[in-house]
Amino acid sequence: MLGRYVAPAPFTAPAAMAVVGLAAAGSAEQQAAWLPRIAAGDARFAVAVSERTGARENAAVHARDGKLSGKAMFVLDAGGATHVLAAAGDGRLHVVAAGAPGVAIQSLPTIDRTRDVAEVVFDGAAAEALGEGDAAVVDRVVRVGRVLLAADTLGAAQRMLDASVAYAKARKQFNRGIGSFQAVKHMCAEMAAEIEPARALVWHAAHAMESDPAEGPLLADLAKAHLAEVGTFVARTATEVHGGMGFTDLLGLHYWFKRIGLNRQLLGSPERVREDAARLQGWVGQHGA
Repeated sequence: MLGRYVAPAPFTAPAAMAVVGLAAAGSAEQQAAWLPRIAAGDARFAVAVSERTGARENAAVHARDGKLSGKAMFVLDAGGATHVLAAAGDGRLHVVAAGAPGVAIQSLPTIDRTRDVAEVVFDGAAAEALGEGDAAVVDRVVRVGRVLLAADTLGAAQRMLDASVAYAKARKQFNRGIGSFQAVKHMCAEMAAEIEPARALVWHAAHAMESDPAEGPLLADLAKAHLAEVGTFVARTATEVHGGMGFTDLLGLHYWFKRIGLNRQLLGSPERVREDAARLQGWVGQHGA
């Protein structure tokens, strides 16, 4: 589905999630109205679905008589968005103009200042509902986001490994490149050994979400949870390879370190995502084991 709509500008995870939501739940008229605009970059969507991945105090969105009320937390790409795709308690996705009366957007500072995350408060905001209300559609949007976050973490981890190898070749101690030291070799090898199979997992999860409805949701959860752990390991190990320099902002390593840390929590922590995977396989009930 995504292949039909290729944007000329960077196609962000929230944009892809919005495309999936509109394609799955929108009417033919809604798809014709919104999908070309997203592809052209004329409509920029923030996505408010985080409440589907865990309860947050005083955070919930309610729909009534074509209007939304409530609060959504950790809304992705809210800054500069023209519209918000919000999941409400009625099980439906709703499109709301970001600048409409009754919509208040407040930026949420996180460790990753390169990503736009916000709190969005709806106070009787006019909304366009998609579909008749199907929780499976919202879950699919969430899982597409999880695959994309896993891919983002994979890229950040690879960048940190590449930086570590380059640094180990250039940095010298005792008149030798530190890359010749066994301990440094082992750290770089361990990072590579963690990243390589993770790459196959992300690719397979993306393929399954596109072509295998039965397997796709489970693989999306497994990819998100596993890459969160792999990314955390690589971020820590790459910083250790760089020694004291790894903790400074001179090398830029901290950008990837922080990106991996935020990705770990967005759309569900590894613990929550593994619980979702267990539920899909019937290992736990709706409310736990």
